[in-house]
Amino acid sequence: MGKRRGVSAVNVVFGWLRKQSKKVKIALGIIISLILVVFLKFTVKNHNHFFIASELIHAAGIIILIYKLTRQKTCSGLSVKSQEVTAVFLAVRLICSINMEGDIHTVLDFTTFVATLWVIYMIRFKLKASYIKTLDSCHSYYVLVPSAILALIIHPNTSYSYIHRVMWAFCVYSESVSVLPQLRLMQNAQIIEPFTAHYVFALGIARFLACAQWLIQVIGTRGHYLWLGAGYTWFPVALVAELVQTFILADFCYYYVKSVMEGQLVLKMPV
Repeated sequence: MGKRRGVSAVNVVFGWLRKQSKKVKIALGIIISLILVVFLKFTVKNHNHFFIASELIHAAGIIILIYKLTRQKTCSGLSVKSQEVTAVFLAVRLICSINMEGDIHTVLDFTTFVATLWVIYMIRFKLKASYIKTLDSCHSYYVLVPSAILALIIHPNTSYSYIHRVMWAFCVYSESVSVLPQLRLMQNAQIIEPFTAHYVFALGIARFLACAQWLIQVIGTRGHYLWLGAGYTWFPVALVAELVQTFILADFCYYYVKSVMEGQLVLKMPV
C-alpha cells in the first residue's frame, strides 16, 4: 500500500513537471543542483574526494557496459565513437597524471582506460554485427578537433611544461563533450536499452560530482578560486566545460529517473 502511494506521488510530481515550460524545468534543475552542492559542501569534509568518487562511478559505468557485452552478446545502443573519444582523453590524462601526479587518480584512469579499450574492441570486432553504424552519426573529430584548438588557446598557466598544460586542458574540454556521440545515437534510436541507460546515468552522476567540486571551491573562496595561479581564463573556461557536460546529461537523467520510478525497463527519449 505504501509503495503504491509512493509511486502515485512520483507520478503526480512528474506529471506536474511535464506540464511546465522548458524555462521552468531548467530553473528547477539549477535550484535543485545548487541545493545538492550546498548539502555536499557541509557533509563531505575532503572535497577532493568528489573527483575520486567521479572516477569510480565512471569506472562502474564501464563495468555495466562490460556486463552487457559479455552476457547479452550485443552492442546495440552503444556509440563506439563516444568510447573512442573517451579512450583518447583518458590516454592523454593518463600521460599527464604519470608525469605530474602519480596518485590514486592515475590508477583509476589506467583501469578505466584499459576497460574502455576492451569495450571498443568488442564493438569493433567481436560484436560488430549488432553495431548500428547509421545511428552513430556524430563523428569523433567533431568533438576532438575543437577541444584541441581550444586547448592550444586556453590552458593553465602553471610550472609544468607547455605540452603538459595543453594536454591537460585538452582532457578537460574533450571529456566535457565526450558523451555527445552517445547522446546523438540515443536521440536517433529513440528507444534506449536498460544497460545503456544505466551507463549514461552513471556518467551523469560522475560529471555532477566533478562539477560540484569545482563549484564548492568557487563558493568556498568567494570566487577567488577562479583566478588562482593558472591565468585569468583557464579556471572560468574549465568550469564552463564542466557545467556544459553536466547540463548535457541533466535532461537524460531526468527521463532516466522518471522511467525508473514508473517501472519502465526501456527508456524512451522524446522526439
